[in-house]
Amino acid sequence: MLQLTAECPLPEPFEELLAKVPAHSGSRIRVARVPYAVDGAPFEGFLALDKSRPVSGPAVLLLHAWNGVGANIEMRARMLSRLGYVAFAADLYGAGIRPTSPEEARAVSSAYYADLPLLARRVQAGLDVLVRMTGVEPGRVAVAGYCFGGTAALEFARTGARIAGATSFHGTLFEHDAADGAATRAPLLIITGAADDLVPDSAVARLMAELRATPDLSWEIDIISGAPHAFTVPGTDRFRPLADARSWGRFRRFLAETNPIRPLR
Repeated sequence: MLQLTAECPLPEPFEELLAKVPAHSGSRIRVARVPYAVDGAPFEGFLALDKSRPVSGPAVLLLHAWNGVGANIEMRARMLSRLGYVAFAADLYGAGIRPTSPEEARAVSSAYYADLPLLARRVQAGLDVLVRMTGVEPGRVAVAGYCFGGTAALEFARTGARIAGATSFHGTLFEHDAADGAATRAPLLIITGAADDLVPDSAVARLMAELRATPDLSWEIDIISGAPHAFTVPGTDRFRPLADARSWGRFRRFLAETNPIRPLR
């Protein structure tokens, strides 16, 4: 039984950004740490939902950046819960693995970049937890990730996962054969920055070639001017408020198109 609690304040820059998505009148946002196991090892995700919604509805599986489950992905989960989604931030590393420096984060994440099937399996494990939760409507789960998690969302979609949609925010775009896109079923939204030093124009061009090889696939690539890598993380020198607002707005519209919320009555 999950112990749902009221929201606690986030660090200031995250709390300020969260306030830009106000909860509706009468909402009861609740959060919880969610322990689960993958191959016998402990993992811990983060859940946010609105208990005032009387029926089950769509959900979003969120995938963290290379520093693990933390304030930014928890903030995004709360933002989505205020829109009416059940939002679950999966743990792709394992309980207690929360890198605190770029060097440590690079060492941890590189093992998954070198084994993309393992990364996709970790996403699947988080999805398995989410779809079993009360309040989640079967077949109506979208996946979205930031940085490392953006890569994970796109790689998971490439497995042929039956999800409502997949969104990558400034994720690394790994090269695949054009034929690899044939397995992808879910609509895709790929958001990247025009000033992202980790995603050159050549990587975007290769991705477009892969996606074009599957004519029936629904996809969109948004390139935001002036935005560096990790432009959605408040409190850092890479944060770009306008780029973040644009990407969040497009993400909301993408969810409305692919995994809409039913109005409260």
